[in-house]
Amino acid sequence: MSQEELQKLQRDIVEASAFIRPLKTEMSRIVAGQNVLIDRLIAAMLSDGHVLLEGLPGLAKTLAVKTLAQSLDGDFSRIQFTPDLLPADVVGTSIYNPAEHSFSVKKGPVFANIVLADEINRAPAKVQSALLECMQEKQATVAGTTFKMPEPFLVLATQNPIEQEGTYPLPEAQIDRFLFKLRIDYPNREEERLVAERMGHPECFPKAMPVAKLADISSARKWVDKIYMDEKILDYILDIVWATRPKRRQELSQRQSGAKLDDIETMVEVGASPRATIALVIASKAMAFMEGRAYVIPQDVKNIAHDVLRHRVILSYEAEAENRTQDDIITGILDELKTP
Repeated sequence: MSQEELQKLQRDIVEASAFIRPLKTEMSRIVAGQNVLIDRLIAAMLSDGHVLLEGLPGLAKTLAVKTLAQSLDGDFSRIQFTPDLLPADVVGTSIYNPAEHSFSVKKGPVFANIVLADEINRAPAKVQSALLECMQEKQATVAGTTFKMPEPFLVLATQNPIEQEGTYPLPEAQIDRFLFKLRIDYPNREEERLVAERMGHPECFPKAMPVAKLADISSARKWVDKIYMDEKILDYILDIVWATRPKRRQELSQRQSGAKLDDIETMVEVGASPRATIALVIASKAMAFMEGRAYVIPQDVKNIAHDVLRHRVILSYEAEAENRTQDDIITGILDELKTP
């Protein structure tokens, strides 16, 4: 790409991304202390991906998703997953009308722009697969009729990290279909004070105002695809993903001389799939777009590397015995690899 083309693209990106700042400002007015969650939700929408969120109750997961829908003037739906939930409760079913002697399709709650799948691991595999099919194929079949999901379509699925009794953990192949996996922690003291001040008045509970439109997201996705990524950045992404694969160590070491990655051979059982490479490319472009930049920088990749990779790396027994986490492995890779 020539310098003139990049400058023109920069002007277009600045204009196309103008709605991001008021969108984040409006969401931050309602949701205090969860800036990373807000950023990743917007990035997921721009990337046409979905988010798996692991966090304790009461950390504004539902509020953040609902606020995003309100800020975009979109449809919001919340599904509480339980062990007795059926696929029809998610995608819908056919209803018989005795007066007309005919069947009609009643769509389920999944047909919304932004869907919160609360405690997805509490539902059996059939229900999980029904939702994940909607996420991957962007369609659902109800009573033999196929319906397209609305655009844009974002699913935020939550898991409770402290309650594992009576749950159905998602298989690794299904988890791999989420763009991000986020881990949300408690807010700091000042953030929690702000939460108490805002939410301590039930009679005047704050509500987000529409500051952008769903069409802005659809239009922005086309511009995100045009974000310039240098070959060195793409090679850097490939190096990060390949570093999670123990059997690719020799080829990677030839490119990254001096990088100390030998311990990953024993710490990682299964590395990230090519879907992780695609996710890093798309998500890093979305991060650049949100900053109003027409090109990707290495820091964009580093900012989202943990969220893209932590659910795609399976640790070995040795890593668990040493209390090593996926985040530890990813941080080690980023520290050791040469930044372009």
